[in-house]
Parts: sequence; C-alpha cells; structure tokens
Amino acid sequence: MTSPTAPVTETGYPWPIETTRLANGLRVVVSEDRTVPVVCVNLWYDVGSRHEPPGQTGFAHLFEHLMFEGSQHVRKTEHMRLVQGNGGSLNATTNPDRTNYFESMPSEHLELALWLEADRMGGLVPALTQETLDNQREVVKNERRQRYDNVPYGDAWLRLLPLLYPEGHPYHHATIGSMEDLNAAGLDTFKAFHQQYYAPNNCVLTVAGDASPAEVFALAEKYFGAIEEVPGIPTAPAGHLAGPATEPVRETVTAAVPAPRIYLSHRTYPFGTAGYDAVTVLATVLGSGRGSRLYQRLADGKRIAQPDYIGSYGVDLAHGPAPLIITATAKDGVDVETLEDGLAEVVQSLIDEPVTGDELDRAKALLTTSWWRQVSTVGGRADTLGRYTTQFGDPATAGSRLPAWLAVTADDVTEAAVRTLQKESRVTLTYLPETKA
Repeated sequence: MTSPTAPVTETGYPWPIETTRLANGLRVVVSEDRTVPVVCVNLWYDVGSRHEPPGQTGFAHLFEHLMFEGSQHVRKTEHMRLVQGNGGSLNATTNPDRTNYFESMPSEHLELALWLEADRMGGLVPALTQETLDNQREVVKNERRQRYDNVPYGDAWLRLLPLLYPEGHPYHHATIGSMEDLNAAGLDTFKAFHQQYYAPNNCVLTVAGDASPAEVFALAEKYFGAIEEVPGIPTAPAGHLAGPATEPVRETVTAAVPAPRIYLSHRTYPFGTAGYDAVTVLATVLGSGRGSRLYQRLADGKRIAQPDYIGSYGVDLAHGPAPLIITATAKDGVDVETLEDGLAEVVQSLIDEPVTGDELDRAKALLTTSWWRQVSTVGGRADTLGRYTTQFGDPATAGSRLPAWLAVTADDVTEAAVRTLQKESRVTLTYLPETKA
C-alpha cells in the first residue's frame, strides 16, 4: 500500500490518492474528498475492441450491454434498479482501449455499489443465458442502426478507421464490431470471452469521494477478494506503426446527407506522449470554437463552411498513433472541391505560419477549462484515475497532463504539424448528397 500522493503541481492533481493491490491482482485506487456525501465507483477493464481476435469483433461492446442483464445474485435489470432506487446514477462505455463501468451514489450506499460490481465481475457467466444473449445482440444491432447506419454522416468513424490503420492493426475496426461476427458466435464463445478478460487482475477499481481508503480497501477485499485471478490473459496485438502513412487515401460516399462534408484525418502519436500533447494544442488552435483558424478562415472569412459543423479533435487512443480528425460541412451553393481546397489551405497554414502567442494562450485556456471540468466531479476524477492507472501504471501521473499541455510551445506545435499533417499521409473521406430525381 502506498502513502497518500501529494499534489503534483498547482495545476495538476490536488486531491489525495492511495492505492493497494489485492492478492488476486485487483488494483484499488481511492481519492478521498469529504466535500459532499457522494462517491463514484469506477471500474476500468483492460479490454476493448483492440483485444478482439478475428471473428470476434464487437464482443467487448456487447459485454457492456450484457453486464447489466443480471449476474449470479442480481436479477435481470436489478443492478440498474438498485442503483437508481438508492439515489444513484450509472452507465458504461467501450472504446478501442478499454471497457468502463461506473456508478455515482450517496456515500452511505458505497457497499451496495461494490457488491453489485463484484457480483457481475465474478458471477455473470452462471447467469448468462441464450435468451439474454440473443436479446442483447438485437439491442446492439438496433444501436448500430440508430447511431451509425441511419444517421447522416453517422458511419464516418466506421469508414475512417480502416482507412487510417492497416488490416490486422488493433484499431482497424470500430467497437460496434461486425454484426456477422456477433451472430455467428455461440453462447459458450461469449462466456469464454468474459472469463478471459473480466478478471480482477485485468481491472482497476477506483473510488473517489466521501470514503476513506481504509474503508474502501476493506470492502474491496470483502467483495472482490474471493474472485480468482485469471492467468495468461492475452495481450492485444501491438499497435506501433513506424511513422505517418506514406500515401494519401481517399473515399467518397454518396448518401442521404443534407450537404457535402469532408473529414481529413492523420495518424499522430499515442495519447500520453509529448507528441500527442502538442497535437492536442494543435487541434485546439486549428478547430476549437469561434477563435480557431478553421472558424476564422472558412466560416467567417471565406464563408464556405457552416459555422456549426466545423472543427478538429484528437481521439485519445493510447496504444498506437491516435487519429486527428478535421471536418467541415459546405454552406449552400459551395461545391465540395472549394471546401476541400479551403480545408487543406488552413491545415497547411499550421506548417507554414507559426502559431501566434494569442492562439497559444487561447488554446491553453480552453484546455485548462476542459481539464478542470473533467475533474470537478467525483465521477470525472474516478474515471481519470482509473485511466492513468490502467494505461500508465500510476494514478498520480494524471496530474502531469495539464502541466504538459501548458508547457507546449509554438515550435512544438509546428514540429507536430510538420510530422503529422503532410498531404501524403492524409485520409480524405467525402460525403456527397444523393442527387434528387
């Protein structure tokens, strides 16, 4: 057990952190804050779509749904009813790197939350039935229709990933996965996936808020301590790629969309590296808000892009070069070639025109606000600590992120732009409206 972690810097992580590891490998992180009588229980499982072998795409995301469908001592839908009925809220998310489950509760119900999470970690498989599996497969299919297939531009992420990452790369496919893979797998295959990855030694349990480390450690031992570790959990395929792409890639889609839209994307650096910190500032200068270069030059200046549909952002993936995505939607009467030329010109400006002091200050102010908004709640704090423990081995490293952004210089941004934004490494995805008869 470690001692409480002191604040890293004035702009870092100013709450205490204590950690321990149970005999079965479960890492437990506690950040005590007695300000309000609320706790957040947050579990990061080191399994996402990057872990899925061929033929099992979509499994990690499907389990995000199955984990709410009952376990050995909790009936179907009872997990949600018990949390919400006791004044709490809950949810779960899946991305390429991990699956995350969390609930915020009045602190008097901390023990209930931990018991519920332990029961579905160690007791889901005995309760998993063919009926439940079939039902949740249909739920996932409906989610795909609602979020990706039947929404204008909704499948952009599904199209960008295979253009950005080669076949066999762990980021080549999206977390929603293949419906064919989900349909083809039997109940025993899904049970084996859960037993392989939903293990205490593949999980970080974080509790932030109105609870002492001693209390949390004792309850974690009480409810999780008897769950056996799983030896030989397979590692995900390596995500390293030797530098940016060397040839541009382009795809054009004609679909039921209201206006032409373009996505430009580049592979950059893994989240958590100095290079990605520079890209984070770069993306903010380029496309965050009305003061960004994209907005100023394409929405206000040339008036070729719709103000509400223009921007740039990085996707925080930590186990390979994370993507930077730049997007704009054409105003009425603007052809797609004019829009693409304008986008390319602004992107090139980051190489040719150094970032100004005002741009840098504005970007860092936006990132500072974003950081403090993230950690202003116990839920945000618990998620942040779970992330840094899972991906970097030490929750206290969370305190280094904001100082790292604030240390980025104009030269760092230019260097990142020169390396990552070249035309020959660009993926261009274009949407065109269907021609009306």
